[in-house]
Amino acid sequence: MNVAKWLLLGVLAVPLAEVVVFIAVAAAYGFFQAVGMQALATLGGIMLLRHAGGNHIARVRMAMNEGVNRASFAALQADGTGGLILLAGFLLVIPGFITDMIGLLLLLTPLWRALSRKLGWAAPLVRADGVVDLEPEQWHRVDDPALPGRRPEEPER
Repeated sequence: MNVAKWLLLGVLAVPLAEVVVFIAVAAAYGFFQAVGMQALATLGGIMLLRHAGGNHIARVRMAMNEGVNRASFAALQADGTGGLILLAGFLLVIPGFITDMIGLLLLLTPLWRALSRKLGWAAPLVRADGVVDLEPEQWHRVDDPALPGRRPEEPER
């Protein structure tokens, strides 16, 4: 089977699995309690997208408006946890207990750290005095000739 068939099978299997899990939860706790849990999860996802995800969406829009360049991509990459919050919010809005559990797992801080290390999204460390410590491969010097008192031919200090 090629990838497209597996993807189609996966897309069709998720709603079926969600219905099966909903029936199991409704049988265990009651139909109205299951619907109430889904409503609370959807409301939580909407609130999460509205408050925490809104800033990240604005940053993504601004980066896309500026075009794809190294600086805008690096800015989005440095905010990897914002992307996870956004994904968690979308998963909570989608009705279903499986997607809700995945969305809640994405909100756990230890999972964020593990995923960010695995995907190379390690956020820079911020000290109490506001100084950001970056690894040597995470930054490079950009000389600004417009700075007062600095000549372009002046050697680096």
